[in-house]
Formats: sequence, structure tokens, C-alpha cells
Amino acid sequence: MNEEALKQSAGILALTRVRNQKIDGLPDEYRPVDELEAYAVQDQLHSLLNTAGYGKRVGYKIGCTTPVMQEFLGIDNPCAGGIYNTSTNYIATTAQFGNFAHPGVECELAVYVGDDLVPGDKPFTRESVAPAILALFGAIEIVDDRWTDYRAVDTPTLIADDFFASGIVLSQPKKVEEAPDVANLFGYMTINGERVGEGTTGDILGHPYEALAWLANSLAARGKHLKEGEIVMLGSVVETRWVAPGDEVSVDIEGIGGALVKFQ
Repeated sequence: MNEEALKQSAGILALTRVRNQKIDGLPDEYRPVDELEAYAVQDQLHSLLNTAGYGKRVGYKIGCTTPVMQEFLGIDNPCAGGIYNTSTNYIATTAQFGNFAHPGVECELAVYVGDDLVPGDKPFTRESVAPAILALFGAIEIVDDRWTDYRAVDTPTLIADDFFASGIVLSQPKKVEEAPDVANLFGYMTINGERVGEGTTGDILGHPYEALAWLANSLAARGKHLKEGEIVMLGSVVETRWVAPGDEVSVDIEGIGGALVKFQ
């Protein structure tokens, strides 16, 4: 994809995002052919959305890190997108249903990066990224299906558009030194008081810090790195649930914390 096609691709995605319009997909000539091109479009999208006042990227979400989500989306490898300062919320919030195309919710473990993860001569591992984690959160990811039929959209195009990312609600931060071992914590999600899904943090690539290492290596391969102060959503332990106006959603990660959002 040449520079002009990259800009056109990102421009289409930015315009439909800001206008909150559904989209069938990208025209063939502007569609990324692989994940490398997809992330190049995504970087340009982040720049355009920031310029348009939609929000500044303050971290990343990682999708398809658990078997339940890989089966749900039919994608067997992790995929990353951006999260924005304008859609980062804490503990409990309300969300305007009409601000989304087709909103859904997920139950996640998130981390606060306390130090830059600058690539070295060896790939990152879960052990090498762990010292950079300052705090943990139980979190809701608000995803948005911005497609006429997402099942008909190829994976690189989904990545180019932030892989359904739309917003997050974080619990109170839990300092790492005060948190339980994250290897296999229980998490669940309720909608209107009814439990709709549960899982464990061990479902996230076998250990949730494996997801952070994957992202650090993915960024390194593209000449980037995770920075101090960024938030990373590590993946959902439950299958995505689509919501309706009036729905109240809560999640809790054992020993870490919970969050709540009500759609109005």
C-alpha cells in the first residue's frame, strides 16, 4: 500500500468513526493486505482522530487473547487497537447508547505501564515486562461493531479500525505489590444483575502478562514501544455481549476490582 492509499484508508475509517456511521468495508484499493499494512493504517487513523478532536491515544487494547474470543471472532492470534483519553472512564460511568453503532461489552484485566519498555537485543517475555507494571485494574471494554457485517470483514481491515475499540471503564487501581498472583484469577460479567459470562485470567494466552509481552514485541517490530503512563487492556475472559439502551453492566476481577457502566 503506497502512502496515498494508506492516507485514504485511514481517512475513510476516521470519517465514519467521527460520524458514527456503519461501513461495509474498505474499497479494494484501500484495504490493507496484511497486518503490517493494517497497523500502518491504524497509526494514521490515530493521528487523524487526534487532530479531529475525537481523542488522543493513551494506550492499547488487545483482542483475541483468549480461546472464547478467538472462537467468537474466528481469529486465532492477538490483534491490537488504540484506546483514547476521551473514552477512558473510572469505576462507574454512564454511556450514551446513541454514540455507538452497535455497542458490546467485555470483562478484562488491564495494566498501567510504569516504565518505558524499550526493545533490547532479546524479545520481551512475560518475566521481562512484569517489572514495568505499576498497577492492575478490573475493566470493562466497550466495543463497537462499526460494520454492516463484521464477519464479512477481513482481519487486517478490522485491525486498521482499532479492532472494535471504543471505550474502557477501569476499576480503582490495585498496586501490583498489593495484588494477588494474576496467573489464574476469576472474573465475571453481569448485565442487569444477571451473570452472563465468567472466566479466568489464565485464559489470556496462558498468563495475562504474555499478552503484554506480545504487544511489546509487536510494537518493537514496527519501531515503536510501550511508554510510561500507558494503559493496556489484555483481553476479555468472557464472550462479547451486545447491549441495549438501559442495560447496566458490571464486571469484577477477583482480588483486583470491578467497574460499572449504564447505557442510556
